Amino acid sequence: MSTFPSTPVRGLAAIVGFLVCVEIASGILQGYYTPIYTDIADSLSIADADINWFEAAQLIVSALVVAPLARMGDLVGHKRVLLLSTVVTAIGSWILVFAPSFTTFLIGWALQGAFVVWLPIEVAIIHRRTAGTGRQGQLTRRAAAILVGALELSVIVGALTSGAIVESTSMSVVLMLPAIAVTLCLLAIWFGVEDVPGTATGGFDWTGLVLVTAALALIMGGLVALRVQGPGSLLPWVLIAAGILALVPFARYEAGQEAPMVDVRLLATPGQWPIQLTAFLFGMSVLGAQIPLSTFARTDPDVAGYGLGADAGFVSTLIGVYVIFLALGAFSLPLTTRLLGVRGALVAAAVLTSAGYALWLPFHDSTAQALLNMAIAGLGSGALVAALPASAAAAAPPDRTGFATGMTNATKTVGGAIASSIFAIALASAGSIDDPVEGHAPLSGYLTVWTICAAAALAAALVLAFTPRPADAGDTEGVVPAEA
Repeated sequence: MSTFPSTPVRGLAAIVGFLVCVEIASGILQGYYTPIYTDIADSLSIADADINWFEAAQLIVSALVVAPLARMGDLVGHKRVLLLSTVVTAIGSWILVFAPSFTTFLIGWALQGAFVVWLPIEVAIIHRRTAGTGRQGQLTRRAAAILVGALELSVIVGALTSGAIVESTSMSVVLMLPAIAVTLCLLAIWFGVEDVPGTATGGFDWTGLVLVTAALALIMGGLVALRVQGPGSLLPWVLIAAGILALVPFARYEAGQEAPMVDVRLLATPGQWPIQLTAFLFGMSVLGAQIPLSTFARTDPDVAGYGLGADAGFVSTLIGVYVIFLALGAFSLPLTTRLLGVRGALVAAAVLTSAGYALWLPFHDSTAQALLNMAIAGLGSGALVAALPASAAAAAPPDRTGFATGMTNATKTVGGAIASSIFAIALASAGSIDDPVEGHAPLSGYLTVWTICAAAALAAALVLAFTPRPADAGDTEGVVPAEA
């Protein structure tokens, strides 16, 4: 007997409303700290460059936790895993408030990486909740668009809030606000999301977890070493090669399991691999290009010969414009899906993302050009953020939706980590003691960043354009009204 009520759509709005609270907290986490990185470094008595260790640690944790948490969601229920990941994220957030040292802060920041599974798990909850409606695909996409829109808008709120209060209160109070927001999410999940048992069969694949953890840890460790030691060092390449080789026995082992940690057979199906590859390519720009864009905007053209010479206020404006268009892209997903179909909407979003970054190549001399470029990239990126987990869920069996949606974030994170390492090398400081551009990256480095971002998004569009038409593409007619 089904555990869902007889009118699943009627109660969907309430569930989405509670999940919006979770995405608001996610947006706060993703936007709140960016304007105050320097203040955090000062409070910990560390150099600004040491902030990069926080990003590296969180990316590693994020890449490692998605697969096991997604599998747990399919086994024991998605609500329970959403609660677990929120508890871990809350613990990490509160550690930041009271962290006395760099090491403690690093641990807290790494634990916050558990939030990476929130959106995929939420999409899996909604996808399962709408089963039997006849409109499962379109309802899931519409709900995903609302969640991503709330996420992106709250990024702006978080950034503006931290920037406004950091000078007027202590760092402990500043860091306490996101910790409170994440803690309140526990109440929203507990009271707002129904506890439905998992439908997956089989046990928890501990051997597969060990193998994938070892492979990802080696690859991510190599990427971190590449950023720290540079491409001329042997250690990073040895670690990366070992990680790639470790994927071979891992894939063979998982392919022979009835209940694998990572369902490599599912990932190889025509409905999944294009989505997962797109997420990987998309992660290169959406995660890897953030810091380069910020540093380019802050570079003084009178010193380096390029840059916008912007202050922190304009950088916030640039980020705000980008995030607003991310939200618009997410909110427009139901409309573009109805007009273009599922595959057409995905291809259009990838093309827009590519165009936005490609425009940086000839047009990077004024603030107006920067704003236009980021607006175009934002429209495409916002649609992809919402569409990818929904499309992965639609192409997965009911007992593997958590895994499929979670893998979109895992592959996106790995893509961002790889791009981040490549970009760090491309932007290696130029100049000498007698050179006025010492400490600034060469313009060619930024051109390399934008070229890679544009090429990756264009490659994703080509992959999507030549893949089979999604199975649920036919349900795009008659999109439900917003109040549903």
